[in-house]
This record gives sequence, structure tokens and C-alpha cells, in this order.
Amino acid sequence: MTEGAPVQWDQLTWEEISALNKDGMTMAMLPVGATEQHGPHLATGVDCVTATQLASAVSAQTGVPVLPTLPFGCSLGHSKRWPGTVSLSPHTLIDCIVEIGEWLWATGFKKLLIINGHVTNFAPLRCALEILRSKFDDMMIAIRNVADVSGRVHHEFFADAQDWHANAAETALMLELAPEQVRPDRIKEGHDPDRTHGLLFSHPVNRTSRNGATGHPCTATREHGEQLFRWMVDDLVSQVRSGLTESPPLDQSYFATV
Repeated sequence: MTEGAPVQWDQLTWEEISALNKDGMTMAMLPVGATEQHGPHLATGVDCVTATQLASAVSAQTGVPVLPTLPFGCSLGHSKRWPGTVSLSPHTLIDCIVEIGEWLWATGFKKLLIINGHVTNFAPLRCALEILRSKFDDMMIAIRNVADVSGRVHHEFFADAQDWHANAAETALMLELAPEQVRPDRIKEGHDPDRTHGLLFSHPVNRTSRNGATGHPCTATREHGEQLFRWMVDDLVSQVRSGLTESPPLDQSYFATV
């Protein structure tokens, strides 16, 4: 399929959504972001931007419809030290995803790909995946974190910090995808080293960062962001195309006993 316009769920009528499903489209993508502080140089919508734009770009090449982005995630670790963060509890995020999945299944979309823009959303998203699989024998769910779409993407995100946040990779992506959400004159102030190396325990951001960021955003360039986003899209498109025809390795019911 050649690249066209993304298929936006909220721009379709119920008849168009039904026709899409009857024509064989059984997958939908759900971008899940967060609303949280991103240091002094990036706006609070970073995780929504990356998840939304990645899903939209993949949709444009695969025809998989994109649901409206969930703009709040589990950002409890960012503490209340810096204004701007609005967090859901893990249980609330789990419930949201499960209920969205139930409605999708009832509509005939039994493959759900969650595009996750925020690292600590992953645990509740994984819990939701487990619940949905146990409720619906024929539903398949996958989660792709934007930073872990592929090996080369992972390498770029983690290049300047293992516990990265608002770092070079995120700043570069925002320079490319949403420059209006970048404060160029504050980028140097976003520099803050990773203090978590060698630690056993996981600490909230107020205990690990002086300004809400971790990494070296001053090395970011728009050109780097353009290349990184291209890799993210190319690598995820390949996975989605394969997933469109994927079926379980074995045809054995979740509910049937031996």
C-alpha cells in the first residue's frame, strides 16, 4: 500500500467504520500519551505528540485506523514538584484500556495495537492486555513503546541516558514534529545527568533530576529528529503489515480444558 492520508477513527461515520471492518480491516491503533512536565525546554504534550504522529504516519501507509489519542497516562513518578503533570492511577489507566478494547471487539476490531508514548504507562497497559486476552479468546493486543519500536530506535533514545526524559532524542523529535512545543532558549538548561546508574531501587523523578529532565538535550537537532522518526515509522510499518495477517500459532481455546 502506498502512502496516503491516515485513517482517523473520529473522522469516520459509523457506516464507514462498519464498511472498513467488513472489507477485512480488523486492526485498530490506539495512541496513549501523557500530560506531564518535560523539563524547562519542552511542553507537557511531548508523549502525546510522538504517539499520535507515529500512529498517524503508520496508518497512512497501512490503512489501519487510528483511534483518538488518550492524553493522560500514569505519570505518578514525576511527583508534584513541577507544575503541569496530570496523572491517572495505574488502575484507572487499566480500566480505560480494557473498556476501549471491549467496545472495539464488539465492533469487529479484534486486533488492537497500542502505541505508547510514555515509559511508565507500560505496566498498566500490559495489565490491560492480560485482562482483554482472558476475556476475549479471539482478541489480539500488542504494545509498542515509541522508544522501543526496534533496536536502532532504542539505541538512539538511550544514547545519552538510561533513565532518559526530555533528552536528546525526545528534543530532536519535537524539533521535527512540533517545534512550537520547544523552547530553544531553554534547551541548555534542560541538561541534567542520569543519576540512576548502579542503583537497586526505582526512584521518582524528584529524587533523580534537578529540573525534570535527564540527558543531554543540547545535542539535539531537527535533522536527527527527522531521521529518528523515519526509522520509527519504517520499522513499525513493517511490523503492522505482518500483524494484519497474523494468527495465533495454535488454534486452542483459552477456555477449553484438555
